[in-house]
Amino acid sequence: KSLRNEDKFWLRAITGWEFFESGLEKLRGQNWFADIADKFPFPFGLLPVDASWFIATWAELIGGICLWIGLTTRYWALVLLVLSYVAIASVHWPAEWSSFAELWKGYAITDRGYGNFKLPLLLIVLLLPLLFTGAGRLSLDHLIRRRLTS
Repeated sequence: KSLRNEDKFWLRAITGWEFFESGLEKLRGQNWFADIADKFPFPFGLLPVDASWFIATWAELIGGICLWIGLTTRYWALVLLVLSYVAIASVHWPAEWSSFAELWKGYAITDRGYGNFKLPLLLIVLLLPLLFTGAGRLSLDHLIRRRLTS
């Protein structure tokens, strides 16, 4: 059974807010990517840290807004999914773990030495239905598609 349009609206609203808020924190804060640049997965580690910071900040801000209004939703879901993967790999994944029980300790919001990949993993789970099924009827995507096909 597919998601209802109202469900997609709330998925977009909640997920968009989380990314927008993260982008605002970056916009108002200091660039700390230099501290983790060696952990960026290929090919993201090839970019200068200032470019990575700029791209991450504006992808979160613009992507968050576009999710809210349902504009190019599948595109932004993919962009933010990739951004979340990079965040898990470079920031949130534990530096070392020797068992699944130890890895499971990283499924947390705060890092207590085991990583903290819970929030970005949840965001990935929220983005997947938007990527595969789109924004739904309560979106600009739907309105634009209707106008173009009528």
